[in-house]
Amino acid sequence: MTVSLVILDRDGVINHDSDDYIKSPDEWQPLPGSLEAIARLCRADYTVVVATNQAGVGRGLFSLEMLTCIHRKMASSIRDKGGRLDSVFFCPHSPADQCGCRKPKPGMLLEISDRLNIGLSGVPVVGDSLRDLEAAAAAGAMPVMVKTCRGQLTQEKLSQGELSHALGQTPVYADLAAFTDAVLDGNLESVARHTDQGTHH
Repeated sequence: MTVSLVILDRDGVINHDSDDYIKSPDEWQPLPGSLEAIARLCRADYTVVVATNQAGVGRGLFSLEMLTCIHRKMASSIRDKGGRLDSVFFCPHSPADQCGCRKPKPGMLLEISDRLNIGLSGVPVVGDSLRDLEAAAAAGAMPVMVKTCRGQLTQEKLSQGELSHALGQTPVYADLAAFTDAVLDGNLESVARHTDQGTHH
């Protein structure tokens, strides 16, 4: 079986971000076109996985149960558009915990690779912040940036040459819909198809 994998950050890519965190299902609001973009990827037989830092749990701003409710709303909203998420991976730790799964460290992405039994070479990891891109590069995946939410500031850093050469080559798209256009048109370099030798669950 051939599997094509796309890994998405959550806040700022699928839904609006907030400096005060997304603390309830009511605060989770999708960005225009993002749910439809995920549905289009699914119809093209892509496996779509979310990898998200959720330090608000570690900071005590909301519970794991509340995070589950937020993710249920996200999954339901995507299903309503005809798409699905294969999995949602999250890091609940605060920066002070110094865990290995919080982006920009690659632990969460490596766990996805291990769980799905898929190598990350050429797999796009779509984010709007520098830590998303750094985690992707550290995990051997393909960093991809969208300009929604924090993406404008991140693009400035890319364009000013402040980052490593590898990140300086990061593809940049207006939003998740534009990224999806590139993938489905075959215009995204290094999007690799992998042979699935294991199970997803």
